[in-house]
Amino acid sequence: MTIFLDPADTGNVQRATGCLRGWRREHQGLKVAVVYGPVSAEDQLYHSKCPVEQRSSTALAESLAAVGVWFKVLDPTEPDFVQELVGYDVALSNLHGPFGEDGRLQGLLDYLRMPYCGSGVAASAVAADKILCKRVMENLGVPTPGWRLWSGGALEWGGGAVMVKPPFGGSSVGMTLVREEADLLGALVDAAGPEGAPVLVEDYVPGVPVTVGLLELPAGEVLTFPPLATEVHEAEYYDAETKLDVDSKGTVTVSPADLWPEVLAAVTGHAQALWDGLGLRGQARVDFMVAGTDDVYALEVNTTPGMSWCSNFVTGAGLCGLTHSDVVLAMLHEALARPPYDVPLPAPVFARSTSVREAAA
Repeated sequence: MTIFLDPADTGNVQRATGCLRGWRREHQGLKVAVVYGPVSAEDQLYHSKCPVEQRSSTALAESLAAVGVWFKVLDPTEPDFVQELVGYDVALSNLHGPFGEDGRLQGLLDYLRMPYCGSGVAASAVAADKILCKRVMENLGVPTPGWRLWSGGALEWGGGAVMVKPPFGGSSVGMTLVREEADLLGALVDAAGPEGAPVLVEDYVPGVPVTVGLLELPAGEVLTFPPLATEVHEAEYYDAETKLDVDSKGTVTVSPADLWPEVLAAVTGHAQALWDGLGLRGQARVDFMVAGTDDVYALEVNTTPGMSWCSNFVTGAGLCGLTHSDVVLAMLHEALARPPYDVPLPAPVFARSTSVREAAA
């Protein structure tokens, strides 16, 4: 049974933070591989449009330098990525979406017997798949907006606005708010992409977007951050451009959510239920929509929250008295405190040789 820490329990939060800072002094020689590169559509968007100083990888690099560990940012699109990766003690991934957040990178790291920050293969895969995650939410009794699945052909218009979402990816990339029947098919085709993937068609619920971060601290305790409310000023919803905010226009405001006690209890309770139900580890962020004064709907689970200086996750940690460096230390601690493999396995050996693809070329 997971022990969840309330941010108001400052004594235990400070105790856990003190443990992290003591642990830091014992691991000054740690070698950390920060995995970041333009793999998914989401990461390609950030890589091409987001200024370097606003990137999560930049903030992570500065905090790792501050805590005194040795690190390097490794780009998984480079041909020697795996060969270089195995020379490090622990991997801290900043990849989002397919290949980075959906269990595939985690499976590679498991195969290499390499410690890594965050959730494992199964939890990552289910959380990243919006359709599978919906089914888990329903199974756990966590309320979520009504939804349908589109795999081609006709789709009956229900008469109300819908959110059309690709099954994978984050930052609202490829997502469309459809208010008119005439716009539905185009949105579905765009979301399906060239692969013709199934598309999530979710009932649009107007309200206040609220997000809750969770961070695993020493002794396995999980700190639940105070919920944050997002107010969008110049868009219909919290879309990709608003989240990116390349020009720092301030088109979105993030602040502690002012919720009725019963709504606060529901939001935090559902976030904790999803942590346990999905088997999450390390860190996560759960997004909700709060409609009116009492209706709460879970939208998505993010197992690799953004770690830029002003990200929702880092802002939530700050409300608990944790610095960016504290969060990074907690992530590294969880990865290295995880029980090792319980069966003897040979260490992978890599030798330079002509690959099958090179030979075929």
